Amino acid sequence: MTPQKSVQDYIRTIVDFPHEGIMFRDVTTLFADPRGFRLCIDQLLHPYAGMRIDKVVGLEARGFILGGAVAHQLGTGFVPVRKKGKLPHTTISEEYTLEYGEAIVEIHDDAIDAGETVLIVDDLLATGGTAEAGIKLVERLGGQIIGCAFVVDLPELGGRKRIEAMGMDVHALCAFDGL
Repeated sequence: MTPQKSVQDYIRTIVDFPHEGIMFRDVTTLFADPRGFRLCIDQLLHPYAGMRIDKVVGLEARGFILGGAVAHQLGTGFVPVRKKGKLPHTTISEEYTLEYGEAIVEIHDDAIDAGETVLIVDDLLATGGTAEAGIKLVERLGGQIIGCAFVVDLPELGGRKRIEAMGMDVHALCAFDGL
Protein backbone atom coordinates (compact mmCIF):
# COMPACT_ATOMS: atom_id res chain seq x y z
CA MET A 1 0.00 0.00 0.00
CA THR A 2 1.40 3.40 -0.97
CA PRO A 3 1.47 6.13 1.67
CA GLN A 4 -1.12 8.91 1.42
CA LYS A 5 0.21 12.05 -0.25
CA SER A 6 0.12 15.37 1.58
CA VAL A 7 -0.82 18.68 -0.02
CA GLN A 8 2.88 19.57 -0.10
CA ASP A 9 3.61 16.46 -2.19
CA TYR A 10 1.47 17.84 -5.03
CA ILE A 11 3.33 21.17 -5.24
CA ARG A 12 6.30 21.42 -7.57
CA THR A 13 9.24 23.75 -7.14
CA ILE A 14 10.59 25.74 -10.07
CA VAL A 15 14.17 26.90 -9.48
CA ASP A 16 15.15 30.48 -10.43
CA PHE A 17 11.63 31.65 -11.33
CA PRO A 18 10.72 34.48 -11.78
CA HIS A 19 14.24 35.60 -10.79
CA GLU A 20 17.52 33.88 -10.04
CA GLY A 21 17.63 32.64 -6.46
CA ILE A 22 13.85 32.22 -6.15
CA MET A 23 12.34 28.78 -5.51
CA PHE A 24 8.84 29.24 -7.00
CA ARG A 25 6.19 27.03 -5.35
CA ASP A 26 3.87 26.06 -8.20
CA VAL A 27 0.40 25.08 -6.98
CA THR A 28 -0.97 24.44 -10.49
CA THR A 29 0.15 20.81 -10.15
CA LEU A 30 -1.94 20.61 -6.97
CA PHE A 31 -4.95 22.14 -8.74
CA ALA A 32 -4.60 19.74 -11.68
CA ASP A 33 -4.81 16.61 -9.56
CA PRO A 34 -8.39 15.80 -8.46
CA ARG A 35 -7.33 14.08 -5.23
CA GLY A 36 -4.80 16.76 -4.39
CA PHE A 37 -7.25 19.59 -5.07
CA ARG A 38 -10.00 17.97 -2.97
CA LEU A 39 -7.52 17.33 -0.15
CA CYS A 40 -6.44 20.98 -0.31
CA ILE A 41 -9.98 22.39 -0.18
CA ASP A 42 -11.00 20.03 2.64
CA GLN A 43 -7.94 21.01 4.68
CA LEU A 44 -8.45 24.73 4.06
CA LEU A 45 -12.00 24.40 5.42
CA HIS A 46 -11.27 22.12 8.37
CA PRO A 47 -10.36 24.75 11.03
CA TYR A 48 -13.50 26.72 10.25
CA ALA A 49 -16.00 23.84 10.38
CA GLY A 50 -19.15 24.91 12.18
CA MET A 51 -18.33 28.62 12.06
CA ARG A 52 -20.64 31.09 10.37
CA ILE A 53 -18.95 32.40 7.23
CA ASP A 54 -20.91 34.86 5.12
CA LYS A 55 -18.30 35.50 2.42
CA VAL A 56 -15.06 34.01 1.19
CA VAL A 57 -12.58 36.57 -0.14
CA GLY A 58 -10.04 35.30 -2.67
CA LEU A 59 -6.86 37.27 -3.33
CA GLU A 60 -5.63 37.80 -6.90
CA ALA A 61 -5.18 35.46 -8.70
CA ARG A 62 -4.82 31.86 -7.51
CA GLY A 63 -6.91 32.81 -4.48
CA PHE A 64 -9.84 33.01 -6.91
CA ILE A 65 -9.54 29.31 -7.69
CA LEU A 66 -9.23 28.30 -4.05
CA GLY A 67 -11.72 30.83 -2.73
CA GLY A 68 -14.35 29.86 -5.29
CA ALA A 69 -14.04 26.18 -4.36
CA VAL A 70 -14.14 26.97 -0.62
CA ALA A 71 -17.19 29.23 -1.05
CA HIS A 72 -18.92 26.50 -3.04
CA GLN A 73 -18.29 23.94 -0.30
CA LEU A 74 -19.60 26.37 2.32
CA GLY A 75 -22.62 27.40 0.25
CA THR A 76 -21.69 31.05 0.63
CA GLY A 77 -20.72 34.01 -1.53
CA PHE A 78 -17.32 34.64 -3.10
CA VAL A 79 -15.67 38.07 -3.36
CA PRO A 80 -12.53 38.74 -5.42
CA VAL A 81 -9.82 41.19 -4.39
CA ARG A 82 -8.30 42.19 -7.72
CA LYS A 83 -5.48 44.24 -9.14
CA LYS A 84 -6.34 47.90 -9.77
CA GLY A 85 -8.56 48.51 -12.77
CA LYS A 86 -9.94 44.97 -13.14
CA LEU A 87 -13.29 45.36 -11.34
CA PRO A 88 -16.15 46.97 -13.30
CA HIS A 89 -18.10 48.72 -10.51
CA THR A 90 -17.24 51.31 -7.85
CA THR A 91 -14.28 50.13 -5.76
CA ILE A 92 -12.11 50.98 -2.81
CA SER A 93 -8.37 50.38 -3.10
CA GLU A 94 -5.32 49.63 -0.99
CA GLU A 95 -1.68 50.12 -1.96
CA TYR A 96 0.92 47.64 -0.69
CA THR A 97 4.50 46.53 -1.10
CA LEU A 98 5.48 43.12 -2.42
CA GLU A 99 8.76 41.31 -2.98
CA TYR A 100 9.38 42.95 -6.35
CA GLY A 101 7.80 46.39 -6.01
CA GLU A 102 4.45 48.01 -5.21
CA ALA A 103 0.90 47.23 -6.25
CA ILE A 104 -2.71 48.27 -5.65
CA VAL A 105 -5.64 45.94 -5.08
CA GLU A 106 -9.34 46.74 -5.09
CA ILE A 107 -12.66 45.36 -3.93
CA HIS A 108 -16.17 46.42 -4.94
CA ASP A 109 -17.46 48.90 -2.39
CA ASP A 110 -20.68 46.90 -1.98
CA ALA A 111 -19.12 43.40 -1.86
CA ILE A 112 -19.30 42.96 1.92
CA ASP A 113 -21.91 44.27 4.32
CA ALA A 114 -20.89 45.58 7.73
CA GLY A 115 -20.86 42.74 10.26
CA GLU A 116 -20.53 39.91 7.72
CA THR A 117 -18.05 37.21 8.67
CA VAL A 118 -15.28 36.68 6.15
CA LEU A 119 -12.65 34.03 5.44
CA ILE A 120 -9.69 35.24 3.36
CA VAL A 121 -8.08 32.64 1.08
CA ASP A 122 -4.93 32.62 -1.06
CA ASP A 123 -2.39 30.13 -2.32
CA LEU A 124 0.78 31.57 -0.81
CA LEU A 125 1.82 33.63 2.20
CA ALA A 126 5.21 35.24 1.56
CA THR A 127 5.81 38.76 2.92
CA GLY A 128 2.12 39.19 3.73
CA GLY A 129 1.67 42.38 1.70
CA THR A 130 -1.21 41.15 -0.43
CA ALA A 131 -2.96 39.55 2.54
CA GLU A 132 -2.55 42.70 4.63
CA ALA A 133 -4.04 44.81 1.83
CA GLY A 134 -6.98 42.39 1.50
CA ILE A 135 -7.56 42.47 5.27
CA LYS A 136 -7.58 46.27 5.28
CA LEU A 137 -10.10 46.37 2.43
CA VAL A 138 -12.46 43.92 4.16
CA GLU A 139 -12.18 45.80 7.45
CA ARG A 140 -12.88 49.14 5.73
CA LEU A 141 -16.16 47.65 4.50
CA GLY A 142 -17.02 46.50 8.03
CA GLY A 143 -16.37 42.78 7.50
CA GLN A 144 -15.35 40.64 10.48
CA ILE A 145 -12.46 38.39 9.45
CA ILE A 146 -12.53 34.99 11.13
CA GLY A 147 -9.32 33.75 9.54
CA CYS A 148 -6.83 33.79 6.70
CA ALA A 149 -6.18 30.42 5.01
CA PHE A 150 -3.24 29.67 2.73
CA VAL A 151 -1.92 26.58 1.01
CA VAL A 152 1.77 27.51 1.36
CA ASP A 153 3.61 29.54 3.99
CA LEU A 154 7.15 30.79 3.36
CA PRO A 155 8.14 31.46 7.00
CA GLU A 156 11.51 33.06 6.20
CA LEU A 157 9.72 35.98 4.52
CA GLY A 158 7.76 36.87 7.67
CA GLY A 159 4.23 37.08 6.28
CA ARG A 160 2.65 34.91 8.96
CA LYS A 161 4.07 37.06 11.77
CA ARG A 162 2.95 40.21 9.96
CA ILE A 163 -0.64 38.97 9.58
CA GLU A 164 -0.81 37.55 13.11
CA ALA A 165 0.43 40.92 14.41
CA MET A 166 -2.76 42.38 12.88
CA GLY A 167 -4.73 40.05 15.17
CA MET A 168 -5.56 37.54 12.44
CA ASP A 169 -5.79 33.77 12.75
CA VAL A 170 -3.51 32.24 10.10
CA HIS A 171 -3.95 28.70 8.78
CA ALA A 172 -1.44 27.27 6.28
CA LEU A 173 -1.46 23.72 4.94
CA CYS A 174 2.31 23.47 4.49
CA ALA A 175 5.52 25.46 4.71
CA PHE A 176 8.65 25.55 2.57
CA ASP A 177 12.07 26.72 3.66
CA GLY A 178 13.85 29.28 1.52
CA LEU A 179 12.61 31.96 -0.81
